[in-house]
Amino acid sequence: MTASILLVEDDLSIGEMVENYLSGEGFEICRAKDGEEALHLFNSRSFDLVLLDLMLPKLGGMDFLRIVRERSHVPILILSAKDGEADKALGLGFGADDYIAKPFSMIELTARVKAAIRRATFYADVNPPAQDSRIVKVHELSMDLDNLTVSKNGREIKLTAKELELLKLFLTHPKKVFTKQQIYSSVWKDEYYGDENVINVHMSRLREKIEDEPSVPQYIKTLWGIGYRLGEF
Repeated sequence: MTASILLVEDDLSIGEMVENYLSGEGFEICRAKDGEEALHLFNSRSFDLVLLDLMLPKLGGMDFLRIVRERSHVPILILSAKDGEADKALGLGFGADDYIAKPFSMIELTARVKAAIRRATFYADVNPPAQDSRIVKVHELSMDLDNLTVSKNGREIKLTAKELELLKLFLTHPKKVFTKQQIYSSVWKDEYYGDENVINVHMSRLREKIEDEPSVPQYIKTLWGIGYRLGEF
């Protein structure tokens, strides 16, 4: 089945280039030139992936990302000329799966698109609905492994798809120490090229949501120079 991509880009030349190239790679591309049009298209049909520029008219890219992430786990790749660490952290923190700075290589973009769709398909295949709920509890934190909901002291915590997979990795392997390479391979299902920023941002956002004191984490401990492990209580 042909994968469908929503391309949200107000620069006509970039939008045309990306659409033509990805169409040639066998993808079905639907283009939107502003955030409002993109939201209308997203609400009217289903997509396998979203390519999102941040600087958009009418409705900004971050606002579009926040709205979509509240209702869907569709893979979202940001394409932006804003290459600062703060912008990357904000986009990933709002739930984007990847961040590609402009100008970019079409070969690299295509590889990341295919990897994101492959990961999403993998999770859909290996996480079928279950009849009996399985709950993992660590101190005040609990996770339902079947519907991927998390609560602390009985209060639900909203996590992004990647934050859920990170937490699930540690909760289901309580004695294991994970290197960043192992985390990237397990959660992103891709090769690790030493770019720590993506893991660091997602780990920081996860800790902000589950820890009482994110600067002194108890649930996910850092082993400096080695990696991370689940804390003991």
